[in-house]
Amino acid sequence: MNVAAPLPSLASRVTAYDTIALALQGGGALGAYQAGVYEALDAAGIVPNRLSGISIGALNAAVIAGNPPERRVERLHEFWDAICSAAPGAPWLDPATWPAALVDRAGELAAWRTVLGGQAGFFHPRLLPPVGFGLRASPDQVSWYDTAPLRETLERLVDFDRLNDAHALHVVVSAVNVRTGNFTRFDNHRQRLGAEHFMASGALPPGLPPILIEGEYYWDGGLVSNTPLYEVLQDEPGRNTLVFQVDLWSARGALPHDLMAAAERRKEIQYSSRTRFFTESMRHTQEQRRLVHDLMALVPKSERGKAAYRRAEAQQSTALTNVIHLIYTDKSSAAHFRDFEFSLDGMRRHWQAGLDDMRRTLSHSDWLTPPDAEHPFVTHDLHRAERA
Repeated sequence: MNVAAPLPSLASRVTAYDTIALALQGGGALGAYQAGVYEALDAAGIVPNRLSGISIGALNAAVIAGNPPERRVERLHEFWDAICSAAPGAPWLDPATWPAALVDRAGELAAWRTVLGGQAGFFHPRLLPPVGFGLRASPDQVSWYDTAPLRETLERLVDFDRLNDAHALHVVVSAVNVRTGNFTRFDNHRQRLGAEHFMASGALPPGLPPILIEGEYYWDGGLVSNTPLYEVLQDEPGRNTLVFQVDLWSARGALPHDLMAAAERRKEIQYSSRTRFFTESMRHTQEQRRLVHDLMALVPKSERGKAAYRRAEAQQSTALTNVIHLIYTDKSSAAHFRDFEFSLDGMRRHWQAGLDDMRRTLSHSDWLTPPDAEHPFVTHDLHRAERA
């Protein structure tokens, strides 16, 4: 009787990679999708050693990096339960108290709850925002909401000593310098990261205030680029890299037929940040680096001491790159407010979608196999594959 050899575990399929990166896009309340994605990766035994995030992706990265592997999913649940609870002292904002006739508009009403009352553990409204007309304030108070509750939440759920252990996990989050407009990286290989760096990455104006760090104020990194994929690949040009790029906005969408749909479509286009464009650009770069390497092998040894050869040597690479792209495409909550609908029901729906999408992605276990020298850069996309 022939017994089939056991299939290799998913975790064993990724051991050939030097870097396993999780790149998390911004998208407010939709970020629970990323938590679901991480839960599926954790269950499969795939442990990233590089985390990059922007906005809500940065906050998810903080919770993951700031906890031991066996507690990360638990802590993500605590984080999302905390920031999706109704603000204290306003029971009328709790959906459980609404009349049955309003159930069909629960998402919209939950978004209004956020607008009017804020989110416990995240932000609360300012009593007197500096809206002009002679009202002035310090830069860190120029917003509709105060994010002091978010600092408390991060300091409660994140061990920043663990997060800053750069030998265990490389963490990079991005923000925008308000004064210069420059895109800025905060990197635990270069500096100690605290709650303020992650808060800065998610400080989307004018709702949330800029965050002061070493004398400069910073806003949400998504104002310049909402996708951290490019900087991940730029940082790892000589390393075999597997990237799980988790996007919360799809660049594809329907033509709008009313103003609300137009507002939603604008967000999708703006915040999808052309992930596929960056992917194709990096594919071309990687293929050119491989071609340079192969051509250098044809140069006679007597010519290899010349300056041109040394310049080419700096450009060549044999690294292999595999990008697994997940995009949150569920439009069941399609509306211009879905990124600030912080309801518990909405959060659980987003989380489950991420969990399901990552499980379906991992069912294509061959997608985890490193590329070959002929095709050193490959991409896989669950939704694109299913449309084919």
